Amino acid sequence: MAAPMANFVVKHVLRRCGAQSRLCIRFQPIISSQKRLLSQNTRELKRFYKNATITQFEGWYEINLDQRKLRTPKGNLFRVPNEELALAVATEWNRQQKVIQRHSMHLTSLCNTALDNPMFKSRDNLISSIIHFMETDTVSYRLSEPESLVELQNKEWDPIIHWIEDRYEIDVPVFTSITTCPDIHVETVNTLTQHLQSYSDWALFGYSYAVDALKSLVLVLALMDKFVTVEKAVALSRLEQEFQTSNWGTVEWYHDMDVLELQSRVSAATLFVHWLNENATIRRKAMMQQSC
Repeated sequence: MAAPMANFVVKHVLRRCGAQSRLCIRFQPIISSQKRLLSQNTRELKRFYKNATITQFEGWYEINLDQRKLRTPKGNLFRVPNEELALAVATEWNRQQKVIQRHSMHLTSLCNTALDNPMFKSRDNLISSIIHFMETDTVSYRLSEPESLVELQNKEWDPIIHWIEDRYEIDVPVFTSITTCPDIHVETVNTLTQHLQSYSDWALFGYSYAVDALKSLVLVLALMDKFVTVEKAVALSRLEQEFQTSNWGTVEWYHDMDVLELQSRVSAATLFVHWLNENATIRRKAMMQQSC
């Protein structure tokens, strides 16, 4: 019992580091950014094509870089089941300049993950990992001081929680102590599992990407249901950090870039889910009509 509790506390503290440490807020993102830049520079790839286009084959859409078919990191043929998604991916490649910035191609990255499945996650694994975020959800854990932050948390996060509870008829736990393991009701897990089962395999990868970016399943549920915008979801996920930086100041230009990058990732995941789930819904309806 001690080991799970220790792992839970460590995981929670790491996630909340930016909200409770002035030093961590101001400098840890910069260190992470430098690490990302170093990693990107070691894998620099110059643009080797003129145009990215799409072609359709056997119900799938492929991406062509001039006459070359795009492939995934594992060498699989890059193909997507949705024309809108294919056009968006082609646009990502066409917007690249002299050097291909892989980190900016979020839709391409999501497609690669869905095609290669590098972590070998089954559908049940994906759903389980998504629901697992309820145990450390950003909006569930509140700081007990200062009072102004407590008021801000209640004002901004409570309406989202209440809407989710009414919409899905579930209970969202709220805690102020990181030493208490949350008790997620079995009914809540079952309801969320049933809801996520309605999404296609590809859409679940996008869902997982969004949850991981915002560190919140509650916010992603509201986002996918169009109850909040991407900008609002990102702002709510960064509520504590923004409160701290409003008091201690920001690192010049970096925090704005950090917000825009997060908005970009969450926007890509949201579009990915909607396009892929819409495509799956259309296919299911077509199959039902054919069987009638």
